[in-house]
Amino acid sequence: MRGGGLLVAGTTSDAGKSVVTAGICRWLVRQGVKVAPFKGQNMSLNSFVTREGAEIGRAQAMQAQAARVEPTALMNPVLLKPGGDRSSQVVLMGKPVGEMSARGYHGGRQRTLFEPVLACLEELRATHDAVICEGAGSPAEINLRRTDIVNMGIARAARLPVVVVGDIDRGGVFAQFFGTTALLAPEDQELIAGYLVNKFRGDVTLLEPGLDMLHGLTGRRTFGVLPYAHGLGIDEEDGLRVSLRGTVRESVVAPPVGADVLRVAVCAVPLMSNFTDVDALAAEPGVIVRFVDRPEELADADLVVVPGTRGTVKALAWLRERGLADALARRAAEGRPVLGVCGGFQALGEHIEDEVESRAGAVEGLGLLPVRVRFAREKTLARPVGEALGERVEGYEIHHGVAEVLGGEPFLDGCRVGAVWGTHWHGSLESDGFRRAFLREVAAAAGRAFVPAPDTSFGALREEQLDRLGDLIEEHADTDALLRLIEEGAPKDLPFVPPGAP
Repeated sequence: MRGGGLLVAGTTSDAGKSVVTAGICRWLVRQGVKVAPFKGQNMSLNSFVTREGAEIGRAQAMQAQAARVEPTALMNPVLLKPGGDRSSQVVLMGKPVGEMSARGYHGGRQRTLFEPVLACLEELRATHDAVICEGAGSPAEINLRRTDIVNMGIARAARLPVVVVGDIDRGGVFAQFFGTTALLAPEDQELIAGYLVNKFRGDVTLLEPGLDMLHGLTGRRTFGVLPYAHGLGIDEEDGLRVSLRGTVRESVVAPPVGADVLRVAVCAVPLMSNFTDVDALAAEPGVIVRFVDRPEELADADLVVVPGTRGTVKALAWLRERGLADALARRAAEGRPVLGVCGGFQALGEHIEDEVESRAGAVEGLGLLPVRVRFAREKTLARPVGEALGERVEGYEIHHGVAEVLGGEPFLDGCRVGAVWGTHWHGSLESDGFRRAFLREVAAAAGRAFVPAPDTSFGALREEQLDRLGDLIEEHADTDALLRLIEEGAPKDLPFVPPGAP
């Protein structure tokens, strides 16, 4: 039997589509519904490797966890990984198929992907009771409608009802809801079932007159008002939008009395990817994680992380231009901890040969680790398991760079020299025992009286966050109406809203 479906669209990027989709998935699975997430096309530098070795967006992996199903390439058939302002690597069904400019992609290639994307959605609907789809950006990007495969294009082809999410915390949500609807063609408007207000602060009764007026103008109801929820560290979609100033991730649990805090500075390199690697550090009581872009911000850091990046050579140049390269060299000489992950690990090495990613050829690294890197055209996608610091570690690899380790102590697939560590493994710090052992090493090298909590479970904390999302939907949305939409589709009598109305 073909399962039901729903598309969660947004008035803007960052309106809350990813978390609302995850919340609906968690609410449904708690009702005994077999549900799967889906996003036909995702643009993100935060990605994940499935068990079959396919690369998908981390947001869809998080949504699969919310739905309590194993993530697969079907859930995100097209992933675009930006390499700059005008080009992206195109990943199809989990494997890279080439680089393409925005003009080339929207000019023809995107439309050729429509049938594979629709086939993935239909396969999920054939094996699940419900599929909750996430849109991208705004469905009212009328300049891109002709080639759309993720918003109204897929909704119309699959006859999916659409709920539009708006972030009221940024203001202008009524204009966004109305304008989004009015800009759509009549055939697309037929599927816009209504709206969902996100991130509301205050007395909801003050909002209700506006919701009634919106219903009068559009003939569409609002399915709920979700309150602003603090402390949700759910995987973000796009590393390009991380603020470089003042971004802080801090544990909500205080350290034990008498214990030091541990300060972690993450270099916010260009094209930063999988910055979610440090979420597990921020989950530890007493650990403060900051994203930084100036050398003086490393002065009081007990650990500096050079994270993954889609542009290792570009990141190296940035580190040098900013004075961060010299600051990292001083730290290494003083025996103060530095961790490089994936592209950050490559940057810490001695030498890079890159004719693939940047096509820069021979480039000297920072020379902090005895490693030489050669970029291969075939991408490494893997889910390794190993041991380090006496603890079992799981991770995932996503990289073109092949590292030749010439010395140092073994550390996962990389090495360690003094207080400088490097590895290609993303997600390793989510292994609780290993994370605690690593933090003990960092604290000792930094001279801090920091003791990791013995019982912090990153997996359990993530489950708590996903349950909170499910609670938001269950407590603040009209779940009966949402379930009717999923099972029956959009109402048949929705009126057309002409552009420029009322």
